[in-house]
Amino acid sequence: MEGTVKWFNSRKGFGFVKGDDDEDYFVHYTALDKGTFIRDNDRVSFDAADTDKGKQAQNVKLLQKGSEIAGDQAEEQPQEEAKTEEPQEDSESFGEEQPVEEIEDNKE
Repeated sequence: MEGTVKWFNSRKGFGFVKGDDDEDYFVHYTALDKGTFIRDNDRVSFDAADTDKGKQAQNVKLLQKGSEIAGDQAEEQPQEEAKTEEPQEDSESFGEEQPVEEIEDNKE
C-alpha cells in the first residue's frame, strides 16, 4: 500500500501515515528501512497490519520526499504576482523630522 506521512516525530521515533485507503496507520521507527528518515508529507509504501493496538504500517519505504512533491505542485500552479503595499505615513512615528523651532521650544 502507499500513503503520505501525516507527521513523524524523529525524537520519539513514531508518527502516522495516511494510507491511500484514507485510514491512519501508526508507524514506529523500527518499521523503516535502516538509514531511512521520513518527514511530514513524504510519500511512502508500506505493508498494512491490523494489530491488537490498531492499524500499523510495517516495512515502510520512502518513495518521494514531501518537498519534492510540493515542488512538483508549485510548477503546475500559476504563480501570483507579489503584492506590495506602500508604507503608511504616521504623524507620530518615531524619528519624524520636526522643524528646528519646535525642537528649540521643547528644550525649554
